[in-house]
Amino acid sequence: MLLEGFHTVKHALRFGAEVRPLLTTDLGDAVKLAESHAPDLVDRFAQATEVDQKVFVLRVGRTHPTGVAGFADRPELPFDRPAPVVLLDNPRNLGNFGAAIRVAAGLDAGGVLSTGDVDPWHPNVLRGSAGLHFALPVAKAESLDFAGELIAFDADGDLLRGPIPDDAVLAFGSERHGLSDGVRKRATRVVRLPMRDRVSSYNLTTSVAMGLYHWAVHRAS
Repeated sequence: MLLEGFHTVKHALRFGAEVRPLLTTDLGDAVKLAESHAPDLVDRFAQATEVDQKVFVLRVGRTHPTGVAGFADRPELPFDRPAPVVLLDNPRNLGNFGAAIRVAAGLDAGGVLSTGDVDPWHPNVLRGSAGLHFALPVAKAESLDFAGELIAFDADGDLLRGPIPDDAVLAFGSERHGLSDGVRKRATRVVRLPMRDRVSSYNLTTSVAMGLYHWAVHRAS
């Protein structure tokens, strides 16, 4: 997998990826970035291979403001963590897709699944997650037959209240088309997030964050 940018490489390294090769157009700048933003990884960035801009573009496909990139194997992480799994139902915006994975990693979700044609490991999705694909399992859903409760989020649902089970699957539709009929029919319940009147919707990343935060707060209380 191509890892573009310092922060993407940083997170991949922190969560166990073997980044080989790790490239930079300026070794001194890469080490300074590590000293200020990832002091735990200074030694790893100090071992980066310095290349000129032409070689960097040849290997990566384009320049990057941080002058850092790398390559790592895609991890095989099991969906066996005691936390809800996020199901993104046919996401279309690759940046939002990646940002939702980033939020899921930050709130310690059990993983992220997706339906639809978009590869969840597309380079633009990986860039949007800032490398946090390596922090939790990310894959395409093979079916909608889940062992736990499937809770679908939609503006027409009942207001979300009470705890969310650790083994639940939380489904979120695309920002333009919402939930698919298949996910809606399979859902155990359909819920909505609190929202002010006359506000039409939240974006995908915000909805995922609010749903997982609701789970985390009720779990801790």
